Amino acid sequence: MTTETIDGVSVTTQANVYFDGKCVSHGITFPDGTKKSVGVVLPASLTFNTGAPEIMECVAGGCEYKLAGTDAWLKSGPGDKFHVPGNSSFDIRVSEAYHYICHFG
Repeated sequence: MTTETIDGVSVTTQANVYFDGKCVSHGITFPDGTKKSVGVVLPASLTFNTGAPEIMECVAGGCEYKLAGTDAWLKSGPGDKFHVPGNSSFDIRVSEAYHYICHFG
C-alpha cells in the first residue's frame, strides 16, 4: 500500500537540495522524535551514500536501483520499498520523477 499522507508531523520548510537540484527533500519529525524525509528525484543517474540504514519507499513514479557490492539493477515503483544498509551507498537511475519517503534507522 502506498503512503499518501503523513499526519501529525513537523516539517522542515527549508529543502535539502542535492545533485544540483536533481534531488529535493524535506525533513519531517514525528511526535516521538522519529525522523524521515519526503522528496523527489528528477530524471538522472546518481549515487547516494548512507550513514544510518534507510528504507526507501516509492510513493509515485519509479526508479531502478543497485545496492553497493551488487551487480543487479532492480525496479521500484509505487508501493515498493528497498532497504539500504548503513555506511553504504546505492546507485539510482530515474527516467520519470521518483517520489519517495526515506525512513531512517
